Amino acid sequence: MKVRLLSLILVLFLLLCGCEKAPAETEAPTSETVPTQTAPPETLPPETEETTLPEPAPEDFVRVLDYIPSARQELLYATDRNFTGQVIYDFSDAYLRYGTVKKLLAVSEDLAQLGLSLKIWDGFRPVSAQFRLWEVCPDPAFVANPQKGFSSHSRGNTVDVTLVDMDGNELEMPTGFDDFSAKADRDYADCTQTAAAHAELLEILMEKHGFRGYSAEWWHFSDTDEYPVEESFTPS
Repeated sequence: MKVRLLSLILVLFLLLCGCEKAPAETEAPTSETVPTQTAPPETLPPETEETTLPEPAPEDFVRVLDYIPSARQELLYATDRNFTGQVIYDFSDAYLRYGTVKKLLAVSEDLAQLGLSLKIWDGFRPVSAQFRLWEVCPDPAFVANPQKGFSSHSRGNTVDVTLVDMDGNELEMPTGFDDFSAKADRDYADCTQTAAAHAELLEILMEKHGFRGYSAEWWHFSDTDEYPVEESFTPS
């Protein structure tokens, strides 16, 4: 049916082009015809080609909202509204590896068909921030000990996310962010059916597009593509 419709549109276009009137023949000049002198055509500046920036390499750090403008972000470690009660880093835009952002974009596109979007709570976390978290909360049950190994957030391929509607309202989930109780795990047996359904939807789509979740935190996902710990980049 679509092919037939396209064919009809093409035929109509060709017919319309063929119906254009031919230009009138130019009358031959006579002895009484005085040619008029016309001004030379205005010289136009040469056309400038549109400059396109090269696509970032997969390992490059990029601002997430530059590539996923429909996403929301609220970096809680940039505020004191986190489990430490203190500001951990001083930037408010989420950054990730470009390869990871492309996967997250695919998740966002699937969610858009459902009238939903992503909200980011944490993305790339500088090494200095991990030391700061350990200083405030030196408990390996809650924070990765930077003396023994950095958080995957410091690799730039890990994101803490939840679901929101198109107005930015958070959907019901098993717990809030950085809830370290048993309700935050991926068992989903100890929360409402609505919260379980939302968490499972997020998990299914993230895994579909190349992420793996952390069993104790329903909001935490890492790109299956590995990157080294980044020790020099700091979001501006």
